[in-house]
Amino acid sequence: MDGAVAWLLDVCPPDYRGYPVLRRHPTALAWLAARHVAAGREAMHRSLATARAELADSLDAAALRDVVEVLELEQLRMLSIGRSVALVSAALPVPRPD
Repeated sequence: MDGAVAWLLDVCPPDYRGYPVLRRHPTALAWLAARHVAAGREAMHRSLATARAELADSLDAAALRDVVEVLELEQLRMLSIGRSVALVSAALPVPRPD
């Protein structure tokens, strides 16, 4: 379980490591990780939708093309991580109330 917690913490913002409750409750950590990744996917979606219009005056065509490529790659990476978080979350033991 320590490996799953460490990996989930790697997926989340670094400051999450400072919250002991998240290490003690991997289910909560997985829940937060899923939401963090979903927010990243949404940010990439919105960025792809607006990048050309918002950056056209600031970047030449080649740089803009490169930025769009990075956004597409990041969107795919976030999709992959989201799937992995879901698998890890499903594999965690179900917490039982005391």
